[in-house]
Amino acid sequence: GVVGDLAGFAASIVRRGVRFVQVPTTLLAQVDSSVGGKTGINTSQGKNLAGTFHQPSLVLADTETLATLPPREFRAGYAEVVKYGLIDDPDFFDWCEANWSRVIAGGPERDHAVAVSCRAKAAIVARDEREEGDRALLNLGHTFAHALERLTNYDSARLVHGEAVAIGLALAFRFSQRLGLCPGQDAGRVARHLDHVGLPSRLQQVPGGAGSADQIVEAMAQDKKVKRGVLTFILARGIGKSFIAPGVPAEEVRAFIEA
Repeated sequence: GVVGDLAGFAASIVRRGVRFVQVPTTLLAQVDSSVGGKTGINTSQGKNLAGTFHQPSLVLADTETLATLPPREFRAGYAEVVKYGLIDDPDFFDWCEANWSRVIAGGPERDHAVAVSCRAKAAIVARDEREEGDRALLNLGHTFAHALERLTNYDSARLVHGEAVAIGLALAFRFSQRLGLCPGQDAGRVARHLDHVGLPSRLQQVPGGAGSADQIVEAMAQDKKVKRGVLTFILARGIGKSFIAPGVPAEEVRAFIEA
């Protein structure tokens, strides 16, 4: 994912844009970062704050490369797979609950998970290439995740992107529950599934600590979805029922994190 973003960013600024091909070799890159033409570079201020939109000429995702990944790296990528079910495809989330161990083991279920994820992302990107509307749904869980990555200084020994996303997904559903939007059983179901897969789902699981509520909210202030200083979240009315929620008060977020 990092290599693809860096190469894509370079390709977008050389001669005001040259052609390039994405060959993603991690699960996270195959199902998310290689598709859609977004490039982003991390800075000390926040995640992906320097970047461009530059579509690749081709994305070649060879799922055989996934057999070379360490288990932790593969599991981290799985967080981006299950995200597509949580956004708008409850049947796919059901499928993930039933088949996650086979996805990790390899075989046709793994190929199916990658194909469904790519189709889901491509469909959203086709409707909204430059994130002026629906594409923001792909950031479900990412407002929390990016803040955690910044607060851990992008130290992969402590937290890799997919692990941060897993925590962010669980928090987005718990926050939605706290706001009275999402049934508690759905929020619990999301956290249990992530736990079964071996992914973190709580702030307490960030090695070395996640920082205080004030630090997390401050880190969120640099999120790309901030408009005129106001936070925008992707929240959910249930599994597969995510929506864009502009203007979420920082005090609500702070109280939730403290709780």
